[in-house]
Amino acid sequence: MKKIKLNRKNIIIGCVGLIILLVLIISIFKIFNYIRIKNAKIEVDLVKNLTAEFNSEVKVSNFILDINGKIVDDYNIDTTTLGKKRIEFEFVNEEGIKIPYSYEITIEDTTPPLIWLNSKYTLKVGSEDTLTDDILCGDNYDSSPKCYIEGEYDLNTAGAYELVFKAVDINGNESQKQFTLNVYEPVIPATTDNNTTNTNQNIEPEYTDFNDIYAQYKTKDTKIGIDVSKWQKEIDFDKVKAAGVEFVMIRLGGTRGKDGEYFVDEYFEQNIKAANKADIPVGIYFYSYASNAKEAKKQAKWVVKKIKKYDIEMPVVFDWEEWKDFNAYNLSFFGLTSMAESFLEVIEDNGYTPMLYSSKTYLENMWMKTDYPIWLAQYNTQVTYEGDYKMWQLCDDGKVDGINAFVDIDVYYK
Repeated sequence: MKKIKLNRKNIIIGCVGLIILLVLIISIFKIFNYIRIKNAKIEVDLVKNLTAEFNSEVKVSNFILDINGKIVDDYNIDTTTLGKKRIEFEFVNEEGIKIPYSYEITIEDTTPPLIWLNSKYTLKVGSEDTLTDDILCGDNYDSSPKCYIEGEYDLNTAGAYELVFKAVDINGNESQKQFTLNVYEPVIPATTDNNTTNTNQNIEPEYTDFNDIYAQYKTKDTKIGIDVSKWQKEIDFDKVKAAGVEFVMIRLGGTRGKDGEYFVDEYFEQNIKAANKADIPVGIYFYSYASNAKEAKKQAKWVVKKIKKYDIEMPVVFDWEEWKDFNAYNLSFFGLTSMAESFLEVIEDNGYTPMLYSSKTYLENMWMKTDYPIWLAQYNTQVTYEGDYKMWQLCDDGKVDGINAFVDIDVYYK
């Protein structure tokens, strides 16, 4: 049989020819598709108000009144940057043609700052004038809104002063609250007879019995547990388990104030070893003073390092409660929430269940919406918080066998 010998030149020519043919086919297809789209029926009516509030939840379809087809991906629009934003999407019209389309919206901040202040504020004569630092004044977008007081007052003179607290953010949104500043002269209490008998000294304080909580809230979809720290001191976890406790949240530690050093709760190791040994599911919470996302991530990595040798079935929780000093942190509510999410992202990436802890008041007013599960603190017989939550801390005066101190009781929803 005669062998056909192909030289390199012929192979190259063949390959080039094939490439040219493919390019030609693709070009023809693109031209055909371009003509098809150009002649396609396009009917898109937009809403009149093409604006979105900062960090609001809006989709592509929220700005469309009518469209002759179906949107391919009705995605959530990122509204965390102010200004003009081009929204691009595709839809398939009634002829089955996929059509690219776009429109422009404006993302703006129209939310006024929050002034956390009642109608009355009381200070004693001679107090240091730190009113604008002590009264929480925060904003959803601006990390440092301008906060000031209008009106005259004298902290060295007793009296009632009618004042106005004002706050203006960087986008010109303004809030104001009228309040009465009561400056009082302290009264020295009269001396008492040391021989007077205190009739209340032997009365046991009221408490919430764990057994009652278990009976009321235990279902096939709940677990009833407790959270502990050094304040409970010595704990007999075998008795705790026998009492019906189905999980325990243990404080790992925190930092000693803003920019402070890390510390481990002095009972943490003892508590978690004993809880693991008693086969009680364990979760962890960390008390944070973080002021930015970088610091929060660093704290989360420290937490992961400290707990990796233990059995952790329940959530690992970010607990930030510096509301009395909030102004000093230079955080917007968006920045605060993003900071917490930075911590929780690290926790989740390391295989643990992340969770954010806060009370009803602050969840409703300061924290912005997050997709991470919530540990709600609301000391009540029923929850009135309308947002989503995964765990409920319902009291801080609980009593359970095995702990000789008050303890927080929690309900976890499976």
